[in-house]
Amino acid sequence: MKFILGALVIAAIVSLFSGLVFLIKDAGEGDRLIKALWYRLGFSIAVLVLIVVLVYTGHLTLNPQP
Repeated sequence: MKFILGALVIAAIVSLFSGLVFLIKDAGEGDRLIKALWYRLGFSIAVLVLIVVLVYTGHLTLNPQP
């Protein structure tokens, strides 16, 4: 489960930087920038939901004891 969480975070970061590239290349024309930012928003929401589910089910602890 932690692998999936890490993959979603990496996908959100990649989407953020692809949006930056589209911003520079397209110069305001086209909708690739908007799509990249929507993907980032979706990945970020998925990360938050997954964290809540993992904490609720006990697979992820917020402050584990040593």
